[in-house]
Amino acid sequence: MTIQEAKALDMVAYLSGRGYEPTQVKGVNYWYLSPLRKEKTPSFKVNRLRNQWYDFGIGKGGDLLDFIRLLDNCTIPEVLQKLEECNVTFIRPVQLMDLPVDTPSIEILSVHIISSSALIRYCRSRCIPWRVADHYLQEVRYNNGGKIYYALGFKNDAGGYELRSSHFKGSSSPKSSTWIKNGADILAVFEGFFYFLSYLVLLDAETASLHDFLILNSVSFFSVHLTEMQSYKRVHLYLDNDNAGNRYTALALEKSPEIFVDERGFYKGGKDLNEWLVCKNSSLPPAA
Repeated sequence: MTIQEAKALDMVAYLSGRGYEPTQVKGVNYWYLSPLRKEKTPSFKVNRLRNQWYDFGIGKGGDLLDFIRLLDNCTIPEVLQKLEECNVTFIRPVQLMDLPVDTPSIEILSVHIISSSALIRYCRSRCIPWRVADHYLQEVRYNNGGKIYYALGFKNDAGGYELRSSHFKGSSSPKSSTWIKNGADILAVFEGFFYFLSYLVLLDAETASLHDFLILNSVSFFSVHLTEMQSYKRVHLYLDNDNAGNRYTALALEKSPEIFVDERGFYKGGKDLNEWLVCKNSSLPPAA
């Protein structure tokens, strides 16, 4: 393995492989209890966009090679050998679209029931009927860069909102996932709220009540919730048919194959469950 190849490895994935999971995720910044020393307050940060770390407690940082060199007290050639031996899976370079969208410039001004005809039409274009949208979504007015906009809002457990309209996709701070718990021992997991709503469209209310739901709001939160997911009797994964979905589905099946079920065969040929639903309702086959 070359130095360039080693630096191309995703550091968050590497830390997870060694048993270190983030305690908090803020946009592209993943916060950990430092692997380099003992502490009670997380002060070790990984910027996933830059794929670099910084330990505020010791005032040091760098790339993955620098981290392993400090953690294992070894030389760069030894680091490369360790990476060869641990058979780390290469992933594509991290893109902004794979990371939580955390835009501090967005200020939530007000939250209402959905009344905008444009937002109602947008829901219909995604094949989400009013009875479903009205129950889980709200109309959110927000300030972004000094201008006022409105969008469909889906609230997360930290009080932030996922924001969607026909021309905008983003979120307000703080960024987090959304749990919907009905006291069930079966869990269904989705990357985004439109996929969750699409699932509800396909189910009757009684069947839906037999499940708990986890809407990640970013696949990057998957590892954060992995331990809690494993507390369920059965977990049905409805992740995207893309590299990130492949990676996290494989991780779950490797950890607990008796618990996790890959349900993506249901919408094989499409990127996600909502795309499949839209194609189904337009009487067109999903794109290959």
